[in-house]
Amino acid sequence: MQQGLEALKADHLERRRRLLDGAQGAHVTIDGQRVVSFCSNDYLGLAAEPALVAAAHVALDACGVGAGAAHLITGHHRFHHDFEAAFARFVGKPAALLFSTGYLANLGVLTTLVSRQGELFGDKLNHASLVDAAQLSGASLTRYRHNDLVQLEGQLAASTAQDKIIATDLVFSMDGDIAPVDALLDLAERYDAWLYLDDAHGFGVLNDGRGGMTDRARASDRVIYLATLGKAAGVAGAAVAAHASVIDWLIQKARPYIYTTASPPLLAACLLESLRQIEAGDARRERLRSHIAQLRQGLAGLRLGSLMPSATPIQPLLIGANADAVRLSQALLQRGLLVPAIRTPTVPINTARLRITLSAAHSADDVAQLVEALHVVA
Repeated sequence: MQQGLEALKADHLERRRRLLDGAQGAHVTIDGQRVVSFCSNDYLGLAAEPALVAAAHVALDACGVGAGAAHLITGHHRFHHDFEAAFARFVGKPAALLFSTGYLANLGVLTTLVSRQGELFGDKLNHASLVDAAQLSGASLTRYRHNDLVQLEGQLAASTAQDKIIATDLVFSMDGDIAPVDALLDLAERYDAWLYLDDAHGFGVLNDGRGGMTDRARASDRVIYLATLGKAAGVAGAAVAAHASVIDWLIQKARPYIYTTASPPLLAACLLESLRQIEAGDARRERLRSHIAQLRQGLAGLRLGSLMPSATPIQPLLIGANADAVRLSQALLQRGLLVPAIRTPTVPINTARLRITLSAAHSADDVAQLVEALHVVA
């Protein structure tokens, strides 16, 4: 282990945890230094929103801290139930199920809906939790080049599996681009497959906050939709929305749901308030879009590297070598700007990048400060 740790350090791949003091936000204290943070997934600035904090205080008095048991014993609180119903209505699906994390949700769905006789088709840039879930399902795993629907169709046409699932990120976490949902649904219909959309980074931001699903996907019984709730929603957990029979089957069979203590009910109460904030959050989303446009315009022609194509709050600045990305991140930190360097194996070799994430909690001055610093560093 020690030799492995030394090798990681030599390759500029060592990672460490930074220590946060105080609440999450656009301006935070990290390792004792006050910085402007461009690395949080709190896209709407709800993580420390006073209305959510107030909802937590009220719920704390009503239900205490812990759930006490799994959902199928005595852990399923009214707050859980009410959030599931509200979430399903909001995203336009018949029913929903609340999981403790997005990782558990992906494990639960993919290991339950496909068996050893099935085949799972995944985008090569899918999140690690989708890859792990696919491998643990026991089904055949077939990966297709990023958003390459021609290759995917050939793989589907050649499949003899009884059950098939196409699983994809909806907004890709390291590139910031968006999956072609309707085109994927066309293939799912043509080859009788499920379509599983992991919308960790689109929920709350895209389509009036309802995420990256299209109207066709909302109406389709073969589409299963996941939204994580610790990013734009500002709290924790994940919700899966689908046809009522799918949700009932997950309740009966999904081991990561059945065999774990329910999440604290007070978090579900906070999520109900978060849904209200997201639904009424057009001003936040407009401010976020303005920040994205300001950043992209300000970094046009930057000699240091190029922004990858993205209309989402994830704005990756492609650098190349791991060491270069780490040095740039450190140079920005010296100027009071926290921007993480993303390296292999999270991204392919020679595509290390600065992963800039924007929030409605940022000001235009914050974005201008980052743009100026990047030009100075360049």
